[in-house]
Amino acid sequence: MSPEELVTAFCAEWKMGSAETIASYFSEDAVYHNIPMAPIVGRTEILNFLEGFISAFGGIEFTIHHQSANGATVLNERTDRFDLGDKHVVLPVMGIFEIMDSKIVAWRDYFDLAPINKLLAVPPGPETRGHSREVE
Repeated sequence: MSPEELVTAFCAEWKMGSAETIASYFSEDAVYHNIPMAPIVGRTEILNFLEGFISAFGGIEFTIHHQSANGATVLNERTDRFDLGDKHVVLPVMGIFEIMDSKIVAWRDYFDLAPINKLLAVPPGPETRGHSREVE
């Protein structure tokens, strides 16, 4: 599987996959960094994060709009949809994936955290202010 195919499969996994299945795409020493937050290092820590994150939502779906690969580096422009009860947020995201030996060794996502915090009713702070789509 090419790096681009791996990332496409990984993004599709979020719709129905478990935290364990999603975490299996990462190398043991992978780094997952949602840029508004601190990086998460290691598959075990990534799994711990995913278990809590996925359980917070009724549904998660990544839609890839554009994707390009240069060797083992894959960039994609996506919208990620998060459902919570009768509310949802559609979040514009730019993702960068580094692949080695058919595993994700680094994943960085750039996005505005404010819509997720609003959906989860987290009070706004300096790190949550910005421009993006509102909760629908």
